[in-house]
Amino acid sequence: MPEPADRADQGVTVGQLLLAEYQTVKDEQKTRIGFRDNLLYVTLTVLAAVIAASAQARQAAMLLALPPVCVVLGWTYLVNDEKISAIGAYVRGDLGPRLSRLAQLPENGGAFGWETAHRSDARRRSRKTIQCGIDLLAFCVVPLAGLLVYWASGSTSTGLVALSVVEALTVVGLGVQVVVYAKPFN
Repeated sequence: MPEPADRADQGVTVGQLLLAEYQTVKDEQKTRIGFRDNLLYVTLTVLAAVIAASAQARQAAMLLALPPVCVVLGWTYLVNDEKISAIGAYVRGDLGPRLSRLAQLPENGGAFGWETAHRSDARRRSRKTIQCGIDLLAFCVVPLAGLLVYWASGSTSTGLVALSVVEALTVVGLGVQVVVYAKPFN
């Protein structure tokens, strides 16, 4: 049976495995960041298209397309944002400390220091709060405004009003989740 030192020469070390895992989760995080950020642009494009089509056709009922689109895109945005944060938390709380112990580094200034350092910036809370407001505006305020325009248009029907109330409740539910996921004071 080979000695422990011999195994390190013949195979993969724990440190190499941890670094490979780090690279893999950071690649996933980078992909999710790009996807999440593009969802905001897609949402703005869809909002503009629906609003323009509704105005051009002079059909306020077309605005009822805004809530389902915004809820689906907003929820997808939130799920990706949560996974991005979860990856960061995993690197900070688990992977980094394990690699620091293995390399005999101090855990508070050890491996992957940037994962913690960038979170200590004095303006982090204000950025998180502003981002929460932007998310609410894009995914909740605009579709709710569309519903208000529909309700005020005078060309409503009982079935569509009932549908729009369900849509409003769904958008409000998404808004609650946007605030809960934002965690602006962490």
